[in-house]
Amino acid sequence: MTSFEVTLKDRTVEQVADAHAYQQEGQMTTFFRNEECRNVVDSWSSRVFSVRTTEVLMIRQLGRADAAEYPCAGGEAATGAPGVLRVV
Repeated sequence: MTSFEVTLKDRTVEQVADAHAYQQEGQMTTFFRNEECRNVVDSWSSRVFSVRTTEVLMIRQLGRADAAEYPCAGGEAATGAPGVLRVV
């Protein structure tokens, strides 16, 4: 399963496991999980973690090479190379 590494302004790093996608919601950036391992947020997504957007320096998606691999609901494993998704 995909996870995210969030670097904050004070240089601390938070790892958000069990998340497939994230989006800004007002003043917060919220990470979501969905049962089909899709990188989208919809009405079936569950909130996993939120952080103030102004505190975020970088969000990095961790794929198979960087994070422990967890199977998705359909039995398939999440794939994807790590990469910087957004620098604030």
